[in-house]
Amino acid sequence: MWDQFVVNPMLNAMLLLYDFLGNNLLLAIAVFTIIIRLITLPLNIRQQRSMMKTQELQPQIQAIQKKYKDNPQKMQEEFAKIGYNPADTLTGCLPLIIQMPILFGMFQVFRIMLGTTPQALFELTQRVYPGIDLSQILPINNQFFIWNLGQPDPFLILPILVFVTMFVQQKYLSPTPKKAADKNKKQDDPTAAMTQSMQYTMPIMFAFFSLQFQAGLSLYFIFSNIIGILQGLYMRQIMGREEDVKPAVAAVEPVMREKPEPPSADANGQETYKAKPPTSKRKRRSAKR
Repeated sequence: MWDQFVVNPMLNAMLLLYDFLGNNLLLAIAVFTIIIRLITLPLNIRQQRSMMKTQELQPQIQAIQKKYKDNPQKMQEEFAKIGYNPADTLTGCLPLIIQMPILFGMFQVFRIMLGTTPQALFELTQRVYPGIDLSQILPINNQFFIWNLGQPDPFLILPILVFVTMFVQQKYLSPTPKKAADKNKKQDDPTAAMTQSMQYTMPIMFAFFSLQFQAGLSLYFIFSNIIGILQGLYMRQIMGREEDVKPAVAAVEPVMREKPEPPSADANGQETYKAKPPTSKRKRRSAKR
């Protein structure tokens, strides 16, 4: 089932892209990365919005936790009133959970696609879908500049780029606390502590993977991180515009809440509206006539 629903579709997609893009493996990896990021984009945006919303509600969340620390049921009721769900903090791990199957699937894809042994070639022919002509694709050019994309990077350049780009991505995708100078509040905020921890642990983990995995997989990480950085910049601009709109909406809401005078009823029970008094003598004379 793993091969049928994960490895084989990814392998054949890479082969199609490689053939369509003029047998350029670097372009095939870049386009494949864009497709994967587009598929996971709704989840990533939802996760980032949830993290930013939780960051904004932190003062209220901490006040409720302190006030109702001995009454969990009342605490949950107060959380619901302000629109906060503690389970939303777990969504920060969802992109990583989804990334792991893609990671191991791409590792197998490059092992089969860029393998030089007869066993790898036989496995490739068994996994390819009908309609894909391997005679037009093989042998696959696995060289890019100084790297063999089917082998780990011996120069350690790509693992370093993986670490740097992922660190920057985590920084832009993470919400920025409004009072960064208040260290006590940061320590009391579990969401901020988890976010800060992920900013360092994830780049280190994926950089370590890049030391062991193929250079092609490292390029996939780098392309994915660059797209994530652009997404983070875009989301910060969108959230900043929404923050600018909130004061204007708050100023308009009291005016919108004003209710018109209710109609009065005459002797027959029909609704009548009070006429506004004329504002000039000319209007009074016309009304008498």
